[in-house]
Amino acid sequence: MIMKKRMPGALLLSLLFYSFDSYFIQSLNHMSNSTIELNEGLYDYLLSVSLKESRVLKELRKTTSALPNSRMQIAPDQGQFMALLLKIIGAKNLIEVGTYTGYSTLVCAQALEEGKIIAIDRDEVSAQVAQKYWKDAEVDNLIDLRIGEAGAILEEMQDDPDIKGSIDFVFIDADKSNYLNYYELTLNLLRKNGIILFDNVLWDGTVADHSFQDEDTVALRKLNEFLLQDDRVDISMIAIGDGLTIARKKLDG
Repeated sequence: MIMKKRMPGALLLSLLFYSFDSYFIQSLNHMSNSTIELNEGLYDYLLSVSLKESRVLKELRKTTSALPNSRMQIAPDQGQFMALLLKIIGAKNLIEVGTYTGYSTLVCAQALEEGKIIAIDRDEVSAQVAQKYWKDAEVDNLIDLRIGEAGAILEEMQDDPDIKGSIDFVFIDADKSNYLNYYELTLNLLRKNGIILFDNVLWDGTVADHSFQDEDTVALRKLNEFLLQDDRVDISMIAIGDGLTIARKKLDG
């Protein structure tokens, strides 16, 4: 009878701990305590396993990509994120400040079970593109398009009892120098616990580089700093698209 030698207990424990430590260290290498950078390949993968885009949204995105100011359109994953937020809070009444060719309007309209979107823009040419695709998607009945200066249109809403305090969801993606003004005007229309989304708050990274002192960059810095100190809202800034800040109007705000 051959007796097998037993491994000493201390050695066995050492090997077990070594194996565990190696696994733990390898696992840590795949974790992060900060947002990872998205290169083109990783971003393409993200879209391939998460983006659920309707036919009309795809066609509108393709049409817009051929226009001179195509960068004004939001990223598709951002649009899907906005639609999810809209559904989570059960939003029915929306305001969009800055519509362009209507991609963000369309993605929100397709997420609505009922309700209305007041879409504001000053560019009639872009709005015509938007209306074509809204009609194709059969959501044009949900969208109240108002052409003109956003500040003046929002001012008119301040005394409308059917609007004031009834808005669930606001998306601001217009002239950056007026973001703070649009914020105050829409916050006054927002119901408590409603949310405002601000697009382009990272502005291609220039907000963090003080060598950039142009009007838009300075305005966005002021907005970001103001929101951080504003006790009327809870905020979260996320690195999606060109940066998106979500502000929730507090119940006691």
